[in-house]
Amino acid sequence: MIWTREKATRRCARRLATHPLAAAALACALGAAGMAAAAQAQEPPPASGESTGVSVVAEPTTDVFDLIREWRGKPPPPPPGPDDYKKLMAAGSPVVSYSPTSGFGVGLAGNVAFYEGFPTTTSISSMVASLTATSKSQLLLSAKLNAFTLNNRWRIEGDNRLYWTSQKTYGLGTGTAEADAVDQKYDFFRFYETVYRQLHGPVYLGAEFLYSNHTDVKPNDDAATAAWAESPYVRYSEAHGFDPGQQTSAGFGLHALFDNRDSLINPSRGWYAHAAYRMFVQGFLGGDSSWQQLSCDTRTYLRLSRDARHKLAFWLSGDFVTGGVPPYLDLPATGMDLYARSGRGYPQGRFRGESLLYGEAEYRWTLSGNGLLGMVAFLNTETLRNKETGEKLFDSFATGAGVGLRVMLNKRSKTNLCFDVGRGKEGSKGVYFAVQEAF
Repeated sequence: MIWTREKATRRCARRLATHPLAAAALACALGAAGMAAAAQAQEPPPASGESTGVSVVAEPTTDVFDLIREWRGKPPPPPPGPDDYKKLMAAGSPVVSYSPTSGFGVGLAGNVAFYEGFPTTTSISSMVASLTATSKSQLLLSAKLNAFTLNNRWRIEGDNRLYWTSQKTYGLGTGTAEADAVDQKYDFFRFYETVYRQLHGPVYLGAEFLYSNHTDVKPNDDAATAAWAESPYVRYSEAHGFDPGQQTSAGFGLHALFDNRDSLINPSRGWYAHAAYRMFVQGFLGGDSSWQQLSCDTRTYLRLSRDARHKLAFWLSGDFVTGGVPPYLDLPATGMDLYARSGRGYPQGRFRGESLLYGEAEYRWTLSGNGLLGMVAFLNTETLRNKETGEKLFDSFATGAGVGLRVMLNKRSKTNLCFDVGRGKEGSKGVYFAVQEAF
C-alpha cells in the first residue's frame, strides 16, 4: 500500500485531535515520517534518460560577499572546481536585536558549513555560534553543532549555552498575565551532546549526555525583590523541595531520528522526524531530582513553484514531562528549542508547563532572481498542560505571527541572515536576528 504525504498529514491531524497526549504526538511524528519514507522507497527511479518532471531548483548566484567584492572592484572568483566541496563555507555578521527579555543587544553571529565527504553521499555539516551583550547586562554565548561523518555513518549534535542573563517568570500555563511577571537573573549553563549511528539511509539511533545548571538565581530589581517570596518560581521550588538559589538537572537520553531533507541549513523538501526520551537522575553531577521527558519534533517542506522560490515549511513539536518533578527553569517553555527560534512574537520563557505542544507554518519567498533577498511570513501557536491550575492541552492557545527578511550570506551553503519581527497576544512583540533558518 502506497501512502501519500496528504494521507500522512490527515492521519497525523486525526491522531492529535483524538489523543492529545504524549504518546499520540510521538506516533504522529514517527508515523508521518515513516509513511513519507515508505512512499519514497516504493517510487521507482526514472529510467536512464527519462525525465523526472521536476525542474532543477534555482540556485542562488549572489551573496553578500559577492557584493563586497564588487564594491571593492575585485574580480569574480574562479568557477567552482571538483574539490571545492572540501572548502569551509563561512558566513558571519554583526547583529543588533531587541526583545522584551533582553532589551537591546549587539554582538556577532556566524555559521560554518562543511562536508566530511562527497556531497552526493555525505550531508552538509553546520556549526552556528553567537555572542551577544545586551542593555540589561546580559552576556549570551552559544554554539550549536550538527555534523556528519563520511557517508553519514555518524551524526553529532551539540547544544551548548553559556548565559549570564535575566528572564521574567510569569507562572505556568497560557493564562498568565504580563503584569504578574517577576524579573529574575541567573547564570545558565547547558551542555546537551548527542551522537547518532546510522541504521539505514536517513534513519538513526542515538544517545545523549544532558547537563543543565541554573545558579545564582535571584531577583533582578527592587520590584522583583518585593515580589520574590511569592513569585511563581519560588513557590514552585519550595513546594517541591528545590533550592531557589541553584538548580541542576543531569542525565542521559535515547533518540530515534528520520531525516531526508535536502539541506539542514535551508531545506526546500523532505521530512524530519525526531523522538527523544530523556532521563534525569538525582545526584548525578549534582542533579536535584529524578524526572523523565518525552520530546518529539516533525518538520516538512512543500515547494509551491517548480524552481522552489516559493515554498511552505511546517513544524510540529512537543515536550512532555512523563514522570518526576523537574526544576522550574527546566520545565518545557517557549523558545527553549535547539536554536531558540520557537514562539517568535514572545520572549523566551513566556509560557511554561509540564507539557507543551507547538506548531508553526512559514511561507518562504525568494524575492530577487539572483537569490540575494528573500522574505518569510509565519504563524505559530502553542498549548500547555499545567497541573497547578488544571489546564490541559488544547484548553487554550498562545498564538504569534510575523514577517521577516532574508539576505544570502553564503550561496554555497545557502546560509541566510534572518531578520524577523513577531507579535503575540497582550501586545507582546520581538525583533530577532539569526544566522540560518528558524527550522
